[in-house]
Amino acid sequence: MPETKKIILLVGLMGSGKTSVGKRLATKLSLPFIDGDTEVEKASGLSLVELFKCFGEEEYRAGEARVMKRLLQGESCVLASGGGSFVAKQTRDLAKKYALTIWLKADIDTLYHRTAGRTRRPFLLGDNETVKTKLKEYISEEYPYYSEADIVVETKEEQVENTVRRVVSAIKNYYKKG
Repeated sequence: MPETKKIILLVGLMGSGKTSVGKRLATKLSLPFIDGDTEVEKASGLSLVELFKCFGEEEYRAGEARVMKRLLQGESCVLASGGGSFVAKQTRDLAKKYALTIWLKADIDTLYHRTAGRTRRPFLLGDNETVKTKLKEYISEEYPYYSEADIVVETKEEQVENTVRRVVSAIKNYYKKG
């Protein structure tokens, strides 16, 4: 694996596998793992759901952008971004400068299966039909931004280690083309 001083930034919708793939990828690459959502919670002193309820989406996104700016200018690591953080132009611009971006792209069924019933995701609270509708909206709105990533890896229902192997292979191929 080629050494890089860049941050490995995983982007994608909620449920695409950023955290589970990111933790294992970081171990494989001997890099620290940082979860963007956890860093937003630390910075605010609130859970994501509480932050969203107390301050609304606009302030939630502004805080997320501040945290991503700090993280993207930090040391090499594997960084799992918050689901919508890559939509912000500032974050995408910083990512282009400081990171190798990898879009973990998942279809609606995979996303739904991985997120249904989870209460930690403020943007996906609601009944099953509401969650599926919201996911379809996010796919329509956000996939064009994610398509700006350096690498795209399709995630699917498989063991996480298999996805990690495909991500490592995609990184190697990216640097070979370099």
